[in-house]
Formats: sequence, structure tokens, C-alpha cells
Amino acid sequence: MHSCLNLGWVDHPVSTARLARLYGLPAAYLNKQLQALVRAGILTSVPGPHGGFRLARNLEHVSLLDVVVAVEGPDSAFRCTQIIRHGPGGRPDVDYRSACAVSQSMRRAELAWRRELAARTLADVAADVTRQNPDAPGHIRAALAR
Repeated sequence: MHSCLNLGWVDHPVSTARLARLYGLPAAYLNKQLQALVRAGILTSVPGPHGGFRLARNLEHVSLLDVVVAVEGPDSAFRCTQIIRHGPGGRPDVDYRSACAVSQSMRRAELAWRRELAARTLADVAADVTRQNPDAPGHIRAALAR
């Protein structure tokens, strides 16, 4: 999300190496995440010596859920393995993914988390950042200058 926000504050493609240096990340790790964002249509990859990555859509059109799903995948964070089936009183004929109180609670929490992510855009976060630190966009533009 930080890279998406940073790309929203510049008007040119930025290399993986330059983005990785901002936060001390390994370039190979970050490139994998950026490629996932390209596949999701959030970023575009620009080839060439002055290439790199840039936003494919305006920040207003990218939800936080879009970014999470692009990077982490669409599957739920919680995966019920039905261990209660093997515990005291467990039954092999019951699907505990829907009957277990722990599983139900985790699914409700996941749904609330996803709803919150879907309700906020990268533009919302950018506005929050700018309110808290009005100099942030300028600092990022300077750090990512060609």
C-alpha cells in the first residue's frame, strides 16, 4: 500500500530498486508484490531504461481490499481445519466449519475486516497522510525523483 501511495504522488514510473530503498526492503521481495498489483490492474509496468511501475488507476478507484486481495490472494485469512472433530465429543459427520463457534466468530471478524478495507480507498489514506504530515508527498516526490 505504501508503494501505491508513493506512486500516486509522482508522475513518472519508478523502479523497484528505488521503491525498495525507501523502506529498506529487498528488491526481489517488493518486485513480487508489485507484479501481483500489475496482474490485478492496480499498477502498470513500464519497460525501458526509465521504466518501472506507475499507477494504472487513480487512487480513488483502488480500495484497500483491492490491494490486499492482489497481494495476499482472495482466500480468507482464517482457515478452519475442523480440529474440534477429533476432540472430546467431536463427530466425523459434522462440518465444523459452519457449526463451530470459533469458526463462526473468525468468519464474522474476517467479514468485518474485508468490509472496512472495501470501504476505504487509497485516496482516503493519502488524504489522512497529508492531514497528518502535509510535507509527506513532497518528501516522497524528492526521494523518487529521477
